[in-house]
Amino acid sequence: MDLVSGYKAEECGGMVGLVFGNENSGSSEDSYIERLLDRISNGALAEDRRTAVTELQSVVAESRAAQLAFGAMGFPILMGVLKEERDDVEMVRGALETIVSALTPIDHGKGPKNEVQPALMNTDLLSRESESISLLLSLLSEEDFYIRYYTLQLLTALVTNSPNRLQEAILTIPRGITRLMDMLMDREVIRNEALLLLTYLTREAEEIQKILVFEGAFEKIFSIIKEEGGSEGGVVVQDCLELLNNLLRNNSSNQILLRETMGFDPLISILKLRGSTYSFTQQKTINLLSALETINLLLMGGPEADSAKDANRLLTNKTVLVQKKVLDHLLMLGVESQWAPVAVRCAALQCIGDLIAGYPKNLDALASKVLGEEPHVEPALNSILRIILRSSSMQEFIAADYVFKCFCEQNSDGQTMLASTLIPQPHSMTHAPLEEDVNMSFGSMLLRGLTLNENDGDLETCCRAASVLSYILQNNIQCKERVLRIELEAPMPSLGAPEPLMHRMVKYLALSSSMKSKDGKSSSTGNLYVQPIILKLLVTWLADCSNAVHCFLDARPHLTYLLELVSNPSATVCIRGLTAVLLGECVLYNKSSESGKDAFTVVDSISRKVGLTAYFLKFDEMQKGFLFSSAKPAQPRKALTRSNAASMAEIEDVEENASSNQTDGHPILISIFDAQFVNLVKKLESDIRENIIEVYSLPKSKVAVVPAELEQKSGENDGDYIKRLRSFVEKQCSEIQDLLGRNASLAEDLARTGGGSISQPEQRGSGASERVQVETLRRDLQEASQRLEMLKAEKAKIESEASMYQNLAGKMESDLKSLSDAYNSLEQANYHLEKEMKALKSGGATPSSPDIEAIKAEAREEAEKESEAELNDLLVCLGQEQSKVEKLSARLLELGVDVDTLLEGIGDDMGQHEDSEEDEED
Repeated sequence: MDLVSGYKAEECGGMVGLVFGNENSGSSEDSYIERLLDRISNGALAEDRRTAVTELQSVVAESRAAQLAFGAMGFPILMGVLKEERDDVEMVRGALETIVSALTPIDHGKGPKNEVQPALMNTDLLSRESESISLLLSLLSEEDFYIRYYTLQLLTALVTNSPNRLQEAILTIPRGITRLMDMLMDREVIRNEALLLLTYLTREAEEIQKILVFEGAFEKIFSIIKEEGGSEGGVVVQDCLELLNNLLRNNSSNQILLRETMGFDPLISILKLRGSTYSFTQQKTINLLSALETINLLLMGGPEADSAKDANRLLTNKTVLVQKKVLDHLLMLGVESQWAPVAVRCAALQCIGDLIAGYPKNLDALASKVLGEEPHVEPALNSILRIILRSSSMQEFIAADYVFKCFCEQNSDGQTMLASTLIPQPHSMTHAPLEEDVNMSFGSMLLRGLTLNENDGDLETCCRAASVLSYILQNNIQCKERVLRIELEAPMPSLGAPEPLMHRMVKYLALSSSMKSKDGKSSSTGNLYVQPIILKLLVTWLADCSNAVHCFLDARPHLTYLLELVSNPSATVCIRGLTAVLLGECVLYNKSSESGKDAFTVVDSISRKVGLTAYFLKFDEMQKGFLFSSAKPAQPRKALTRSNAASMAEIEDVEENASSNQTDGHPILISIFDAQFVNLVKKLESDIRENIIEVYSLPKSKVAVVPAELEQKSGENDGDYIKRLRSFVEKQCSEIQDLLGRNASLAEDLARTGGGSISQPEQRGSGASERVQVETLRRDLQEASQRLEMLKAEKAKIESEASMYQNLAGKMESDLKSLSDAYNSLEQANYHLEKEMKALKSGGATPSSPDIEAIKAEAREEAEKESEAELNDLLVCLGQEQSKVEKLSARLLELGVDVDTLLEGIGDDMGQHEDSEEDEED
């Protein structure tokens, strides 16, 4: 207990008083706790020690100062009681209860936020000792009920305040988890406390999860749930389901084990509604939400390293769940049970979407489902569409919309099936009472929703229907072409002929800016998502569909309205950005050559009324907005726990509060503008930038050169012919000047956005023509750099060779000098001999003169022969070196090196050296 002693030394000396009151107060608390602990430790009478424990528990439970003082001094004493006095049951009970009180936070509602928390400090102190955890687990085998109960409470307090440390300690203790699992078979109170403890322990502890499953946790959990009454049960059922979800969350092996051993039947039985009243208490709602969360965990992917293995697991789970008729129970909870709480309906609809997503068999199963009883039956998809169009809850609309998103994604057959029912109804039918839509087809109900309430300015129903229609049209050219042919009757026959559905949607887009709510007031919050959703429909519709672009541009006011909307400062960033995308699609997918509707006309209008710089900035602003910067793939939903269950069970429609302080971050937009649509917009943006600049940089129409105009007509004199040709050339020059002016304007716009949208790496580049120029310049620069490097290398090589030959020439010069010196020495020897001969002659030695002359002649001849041979060799070498020097000089001249300057110092040095030698000889 050295750690405890250190903690005591640190905390005791008056700290309690400084933190929780004056110093005297802290000292009195310390002394009182110390006296009680002394009585417990050293008391002679057992009754007196038990009384001291009771008093200690009472004061620790009520005073934070006492908790702090106890943590510094009391743990060693009470842990000693638990270890050595097992026979005294009352003493052990009191010690456990006192420790539980020391670990339970006391909140008086006063004091600063950063105040020391004694309960947390005591938890940290106790959990550091692994022996303490082992001692507590051993107490679970005691026969006394209260000892086991207080021990579980104590472990729960430890895991609440210090989960990681307790998890690690329990894993290191032999049979630690097994002892806790045994408590699930104990009396009800003990079982419930053990269940709560296991729930805390299994959060983010994969090893403990696996051990529990192999210890039979699934069987015990479902046995308790059945015993407690299923979804009708109390908080114990909630704890069981929370423990079950902890075991299954992101744990593929446990999911497979549950599927292969017990199966999904016990889980699905919890979703069955029992009784005739279908009453939903708050606890029943929480229980159903927990069971639906379990279904969701079985349908959602986890952080698997092997994605193929994870996909196979999900596929098998979906297959088994549908075989067990889970879709019927989900439809009952989410669609048919309109008396069920909104939270339950939303969770059930989200599970339906996850169940059918990317799985053709389940898609077909939902498409073939009918709800209701004969004769009042209708397809399940019709019922879900009615929820979208009628629901007063924003959360329920989002959940039902998610079902259609999952149904239409990568399901072209399903999209075609839904689009085939889009048949306009007579005007009298479309304005019939809402109750009569039961007998309508899916398409008729959807078209009715698109045109409902247009006269009173409430376009929210239209907006919801537009969201569904956008899913039907997404990535499906056949459906887009089919819906293009739909024409709606005018509200009044006198107002004109029928108009295409697309034109009606553009009309609603314009009306939504002045939309009023049902109470007659201006609805700015409605406008936050009505216009973006209609724009999303139009963007989806025009994507990769030239006929849709042609239909859109058939009405000239459409282009004018978009140009006004994209520049409207009161519109949100999202609305301006989507409008810019829509304008870009009118260029990108425009195949028309008709004047006033072609791509050039649209680009010219954008350039004149908005400006290319301002236009491209709309994309940048939109991409930086909340919707597009925060769009991510589907994330796991928030886990349901005891702390948040009540709030999640009572979902309120947050439309008014959530959207009052937001612009683009409306909950509906966050849900509908998913990652798939955001990626589509980003791809379109890249293509639109390039295409608009390419169209803008080309003339409106290429000049068709007719050979007849260039030939001289019969009877036309030369002067008239020249004038006609001159006029033709001037016309061409005028068009060329216009093109150059446009290019200059384009370059200026691009330069302004440099460093912004166009020059930044993450933004799209300029047009095709500028890219070609940049690539050409870059290639030329690379070639010039390579050529320069080659020349530098070649120059260095030649300079090294020149240096080598220069050294060789110096060596030759040195050899020549040595030869010259030898010749001079011979000359001197000859001179001395001649001098001696003269001396001899003058001395009268005539008989020997012939011998001297002969020797002199022989020496001279021999020296001349030797000198001549060496000179010949030297001349040959000098000739070879001279030819090499001439070649090197020519090459150095080509490289721009002055050869004379390079070699002029060599001869001078030698000359100066020879002169100095001659001076010395003289």
